[in-house]
Amino acid sequence: MMRTPLRPLARILDARARGENPDAIERENRRLRGEATRDKARQRAEGRLLVMSVLFLAAFLTVGLRMGSFAASRPEEPQTDISTEQIHAQRADIVDRKGRVLATNLLTHALYAQPPMMIDPKGTVDKLVAIFPDLDRERLIKDFTGGRKFVWIKKRISPEQMQAVHDIGDPGLLFGPREMRLYPNGHLAAHILGGSRYGTEGVNSAEILGVAGIEKEYDGWLRDPGNGGQPLKLSLDLTVQAALEDVLAGGMKLMNAKGATAVLMKVHTGEIVAMASLPDFDPNDRPAPLLKGDPSDSPLFNRAVQGMYELGSTFKIFAVAQAMQDGLVTPSTMIDTKGPLRWGKFRIHDFHDYGKQLSVTDVIVHSSNIGTARIVQQIGPEKQREFLGKLGLLEPSPVELIEAPTGRPILPSKWSELSAMTIGYGHGLSDSPLQLAAAYATIANDGKRVLPTLIAQGGPREPHKQEFGAPEGDQVVSPSVARKALAMMRAVVTRGTASFGDVAGYQVAGKTGTADKPNPQGGYYDDKVISTFAGVFPVTSPEYVLVLTLDEPTDTSGKEPRRTAGWTAVPVAAETIRRVAPLLGLRPEPTTPDTLDGIRLVKKD
Repeated sequence: MMRTPLRPLARILDARARGENPDAIERENRRLRGEATRDKARQRAEGRLLVMSVLFLAAFLTVGLRMGSFAASRPEEPQTDISTEQIHAQRADIVDRKGRVLATNLLTHALYAQPPMMIDPKGTVDKLVAIFPDLDRERLIKDFTGGRKFVWIKKRISPEQMQAVHDIGDPGLLFGPREMRLYPNGHLAAHILGGSRYGTEGVNSAEILGVAGIEKEYDGWLRDPGNGGQPLKLSLDLTVQAALEDVLAGGMKLMNAKGATAVLMKVHTGEIVAMASLPDFDPNDRPAPLLKGDPSDSPLFNRAVQGMYELGSTFKIFAVAQAMQDGLVTPSTMIDTKGPLRWGKFRIHDFHDYGKQLSVTDVIVHSSNIGTARIVQQIGPEKQREFLGKLGLLEPSPVELIEAPTGRPILPSKWSELSAMTIGYGHGLSDSPLQLAAAYATIANDGKRVLPTLIAQGGPREPHKQEFGAPEGDQVVSPSVARKALAMMRAVVTRGTASFGDVAGYQVAGKTGTADKPNPQGGYYDDKVISTFAGVFPVTSPEYVLVLTLDEPTDTSGKEPRRTAGWTAVPVAAETIRRVAPLLGLRPEPTTPDTLDGIRLVKKD
């Protein structure tokens, strides 16, 4: 940019030559420069004003058009447009093997109060007590009229109760959104599901935590938003579970039993299709645990997993299977059953006098204690203990329940020869019905080890807390021995102690067990027993194992009270199979073979 000098030399010399004042030239140049600068500033300001006017006009038009569109539209609540997949933060559902809901979440509200905002505290208390009769009136008056600024009234309320509180109209009564855990089937599968409670709580939300059963065992998985709301699928079949619980409750009442439990398991996978323990509870209103007395008296006690019982003669098939596996006996080997069997000062008796000898098959069919003890003597204590360990009868069940580790088998302090003999016929070693079901499933699975599970195949399995027994799939006994053991159990049903368990068309095999209950003061009760039936069906192609146990049953239908499993547990188990087999899709077979693996199944003429 070229600037004109204020005192140009040529003009100064010319002015001096004419006798003019050179300072006038500088003043004139300064005036002209100032006018030029002022004109440029005015042009710049006018340009800025023009731009601002255009912007203001555009903004005015935009606001006007937007207001016009609002005026012409229908009033609606604003919607959030989320194109990406949402993260599900709520607790996942629990469903059965067919996708039917066992546990889910329900949106509800919590009720709380801010006493400083209340208009009529005492009048409000009276109205609240009319809606919620379980509230403590005096305590609420004290809380509302004292110095408290926040008071929980109800952690969850129904929509009807919420509307009734709304109608009170006191501004100090407020609501917070809340999710509650809902078990839509009530008591059904209560011990498996367990229950839940609120953890960390706030006005607008509350954390749901599992307190027992599957809810507790899979608490982390159910709360993990990374699963995207995927439900936890159990191996249970809701329809079969309902049928089993219905029959079990009826049988418990009919047999005057203190308690009852049953386990229905798939032979080849160990999946538990149904499992029940009575008495039970409603997970929606979980009762408080017992603080004293016998834990098994509590409805929270899971008899199938936590109940440790001497399971009586159901153990005899294990002794025979081991002896056949070791080559010590065959089904036709004759065993000395002359009684009583003396061992030191102890005597072992049979329920009946079976004569001097019985075949190994008939030892099982007639449930001879003496015959079983003789077989165990050939095996020896150390080998017996090792074999029972492979069947998983010496450690807690690895099933996916938080209560499972508490169900520890009760072992003899010294595994002597006498202990081995009594354990052989089911006394001196206490196990859970679930452990017995898994052991029977192992035999029915051609002798391959089966581990119980409550998770449907392909679901998220919790790692087993410990390795015990033989790993899943290991061969505990040979297939031929397993088939012979099943044939013996079929003979028990067709011509032995479980004759009431012969369900037409389903070829049930099984073993009864009646064990005197231990007296906490020492010894055993004379009139209290645990009666059990452990069965497999159909025996020609095993699919399911059923173990059913009654606590202190008494059949009063005859002239004298009867407590043995053949009169108590077996009829209830037979009715259970009759009810659930069609639900399981099993087709009845009209004919039954006379022999199975060379073992006679029917009585001779």
